[in-house]
Amino acid sequence: MNQKTMASAQTTAPIITPTSTSTHNPSAATELTGSSWNKVDTTWVLSLFGTAVGAGILFLPINAGLGGFWPLLAMAVLVGPMTYFAHRNLSRFVLSSNNPKADITDVVEEHFGTGAGKLITLLYFFAIYPIVLIYGVGITNTVDSFMVNQLGMESLPRWLLSITLILGMMSVMMAGEKLMLKITQFLVYPLVVILAGMSLFLIPDWNFAAISQAPSVMDFTTTLWLTIPVLVFAFNHSPAVSSFARKQREQYGDAAVAKSDAILKRTSAMLLGFVMFFVFSVVLSLSPEMLLEAKAANLPVLSYLANVHGSPVIAYFGPIVAFVAIVSSFFGHYLGAREGMNGIIIKQAKAMGKTVDKKKVNLFTIGFMIITLWIVAVINPSVLGMIEDLGGPIIATILFLMPMYAIKRVPAMAKYQGAIANVFITTMGLVAISAIVFKLLA
Repeated sequence: MNQKTMASAQTTAPIITPTSTSTHNPSAATELTGSSWNKVDTTWVLSLFGTAVGAGILFLPINAGLGGFWPLLAMAVLVGPMTYFAHRNLSRFVLSSNNPKADITDVVEEHFGTGAGKLITLLYFFAIYPIVLIYGVGITNTVDSFMVNQLGMESLPRWLLSITLILGMMSVMMAGEKLMLKITQFLVYPLVVILAGMSLFLIPDWNFAAISQAPSVMDFTTTLWLTIPVLVFAFNHSPAVSSFARKQREQYGDAAVAKSDAILKRTSAMLLGFVMFFVFSVVLSLSPEMLLEAKAANLPVLSYLANVHGSPVIAYFGPIVAFVAIVSSFFGHYLGAREGMNGIIIKQAKAMGKTVDKKKVNLFTIGFMIITLWIVAVINPSVLGMIEDLGGPIIATILFLMPMYAIKRVPAMAKYQGAIANVFITTMGLVAISAIVFKLLA
């Protein structure tokens, strides 16, 4: 279950890669038309879903809900096509290469040159690295809240709790990728069931008063605009797309685009259904004042619910869901960040005519990750602020705008020109970036 990231032609990326009995040979590729659905396709849908579910989704109800019901409804309408068309375009970009084994860095270099390949590698690292930092903060706050509010314990010193949790997650990574992928696979599938169960459990607590409170046009537009970057982050599974697209080409040859489109469509539908149902259920269960309190506490919304909800089910399962979602996504995104940083160092060394020991580079990266994760977890910056200010704009650039540029400039992608979806995705990418620029300037 290995996957490459955009960082390097020889890196692995963060998802559970389904196995298949088919092998890559010309005859196999021609036999598989991609028209029929199979078990491996379903596994891919669940794996891509697991890549997207993490801290972004657990914090999404806070930002999305603060603006009220009607902007939230508009987000639900937009986020499905946003997610599908953006990831579909990125997949098609990877599949546009003449090299059947090319990852996204290879494709960028093939179409735009070596300099652009280095730039995308750098940008991709800085898209993933803040997410890893977010997980260090999120898991520390989740466990601390659980210990204090559910177990009745006193808080451990933050520096001690954070380093213990970080080393615990890192030890799984250092034990080997096979162990990490087994643990990730074990975590992802129950997460789907539990997330749906929690959403249903909250239905009796729904308060529909917010539906009657219609915001002004200005408030509605501003809320929607400023929340778009969080939506981009929360539904993002782009770290998986490079390996996913290559795997489809191995199995389906010329039919890879059609098969990839079908899998990504089902993934987007699953994310829209499960995640937005969860968001609506949580938002309708909490008042705006409670959402503000959760934001101020810098807690995942389920950890906050566990502290204020009277049900023991929510009290104990809420933090467990938050913990599982953060850990499962941390493993995958850490792989991308690690290999991204390794790729930057190795490529720069080669450009300078130097040879580097890959094992030493890897050890340096591990040490760098542990130290920076620890420092940020102790400082405890706003998770929502990190999502909005660091993750959203870079992800939007790579996921929304780069494939659109390729459709205009690359002959192999010219056949995708003229679609209305292209205008929509370009607009949403620019909206996400403009929202961040506005907030930074404000």
